[in-house]
Amino acid sequence: MSSTKVHIVATDKIPSTICDFVADRSKSAIAERGAFYIGVSGGSAAKLLCQGLPAIQGVQWDKWHVYFCDERLVPFDNPESTYTIYKEGLIGKTSLPLEQIYAIKPELSVEDAAKDYADKVSKVPTGDGRDKPTFDLLVLGMGPDGHTCSLFPGHKLLQETSVLVAPISDSPKPPPCRVTLTYPVINAARSAMFVSAGAGKADMLQRVLEGKEEPPLPAARVKLHSGELHWFIDQPAAGKLQAKY
Repeated sequence: MSSTKVHIVATDKIPSTICDFVADRSKSAIAERGAFYIGVSGGSAAKLLCQGLPAIQGVQWDKWHVYFCDERLVPFDNPESTYTIYKEGLIGKTSLPLEQIYAIKPELSVEDAAKDYADKVSKVPTGDGRDKPTFDLLVLGMGPDGHTCSLFPGHKLLQETSVLVAPISDSPKPPPCRVTLTYPVINAARSAMFVSAGAGKADMLQRVLEGKEEPPLPAARVKLHSGELHWFIDQPAAGKLQAKY
């Protein structure tokens, strides 16, 4: 049974709230299954997690396995590399082993990089009757056009069901070449979370959470088959919502 929960949080409390949430999910997963499999994204959430998580006590970092919900096909020394944000933010500041952050191979073509990353993702255990790799938590972002991961409105990848990880070479947001998890993997997760703050997100947030658009916007297509989807938003971002949360 899936569910969606919306948490309206004071703007200045969002960093600590999301870091505590991620840490708590890790502790529960490790207690129940002995490891924590997380998919992370770039953007503002990456900075918040890398700033806040190292300070939290009691995190069993050696049990974490960090994957990427999507990644830009750029060298690791490029500031657009999400891998490098987490490497610099967590390695040496926590006891997370470097080999448990699973990077793409940016030297490959985008098609081969996606195949290689799909092999890595396939090592994530399945669970609870699912037939796809089952992440304990996916940390997702939503763009101003409603995209999530590198799944963009109107793009053919919204219909992709045959692969775990797909290449995209015509991203409307630069850089054009990326790899991304597909919905069969995203929606198999035990839990997922979005973080959205600021009045600039209010219109799109209302469309994603309450709109009945057809076809649905990419972020609105995140519907876990059996798990909890959490939205952490501040009051300005919630300003256009009609329902009470």
